[in-house]
Amino acid sequence: MLNDTIASAFRHSRGYLDTASYGLPARQTARALESTTGAWEHGELVLSEIDAGVERMRVAFAKIVGSRPADIALAGSTSQVVGMVAASLPDGAHVLVAEEDFTSMLWPFATDPRLTVTRVPLDRLVESVRSGVDLVAVSAAQSRDGRVVDLDALADRAGVAGAKTVVDTSQSAGWLPIDSTRFDVVVASGYKWLTTPRGLAFAAVRPEAFWVRPVCASWYGADKPWEHLYGATPELSADSRRLDTSPPWQLVPAGVAALELLASHSIGQAYAHTSGLADLFRQELGLRPAGSAIVSIPAEPCDLAAAGIRAAERAGRVRVGFHIYNDEADVRRAVTALRPVLAAAV
Repeated sequence: MLNDTIASAFRHSRGYLDTASYGLPARQTARALESTTGAWEHGELVLSEIDAGVERMRVAFAKIVGSRPADIALAGSTSQVVGMVAASLPDGAHVLVAEEDFTSMLWPFATDPRLTVTRVPLDRLVESVRSGVDLVAVSAAQSRDGRVVDLDALADRAGVAGAKTVVDTSQSAGWLPIDSTRFDVVVASGYKWLTTPRGLAFAAVRPEAFWVRPVCASWYGADKPWEHLYGATPELSADSRRLDTSPPWQLVPAGVAALELLASHSIGQAYAHTSGLADLFRQELGLRPAGSAIVSIPAEPCDLAAAGIRAAERAGRVRVGFHIYNDEADVRRAVTALRPVLAAAV
């Protein structure tokens, strides 16, 4: 059962089922953002405290994805990290991707003329990993419909084939358990299920993936960045911090609040709660369970909006997502709104 303290940390917004677009902040996250904005306005930001906050975010994200703080890099977006991965591959490298994936996982490879990119349907991705594939890139949960990749099977297959791996968990970190140590790079944008402000992203880069180059090398990639502000000789960290870009100061305290709240509870419990609500929703609409917090329905957002439900349209269908601040009342409201629509479509 989900810890009631976690759910009560959020100001419940009844009918909000659009976390796959952006997550809602907990009360303490919103207060942290407001407080930092005030400090910024009055010229009272304390940068040493913000630096300490960055390290706290590393610790919290590492716990969420099953990694070590030393293996966590700070970025501004998922596409930035995936772009570094693409740029780090040798000329002629063969990259395997899911053809339905989000463009931030596809375009960094597809726009690089040095690389050979093979696109396959998601349900054939794992079986397509074989000798000759240099890198597999995929989202753990698909943005358009929430389908979840068999991560254990992917890691096993990639290990046998000798393929490198990059997994985007922007639509799953915070509710889907993952052992990031089984993949070269696990990246997540924080503003969805991790409920941070937009502008924070994180990557767990295992030590064996030192092949990922600091293409966006930053002063913040040094172990003691304030001591390496000038000069042409790189003094980058030996840890994944070498890949850091400088932090958005005003967002860090809110990021700390969000990540530490999520890291304080069991991701297994979050999975049971979120996927349980989504599967109850599927069941009530006559659909099969899928074990994902995201559901795609042949309807339109306006079909839900009239009932006070916030959802998104993706690929011509309604996409809803359940998070730890949702409950069965949200399921009932959405089901009541959609049943007549789906019945009329039959």
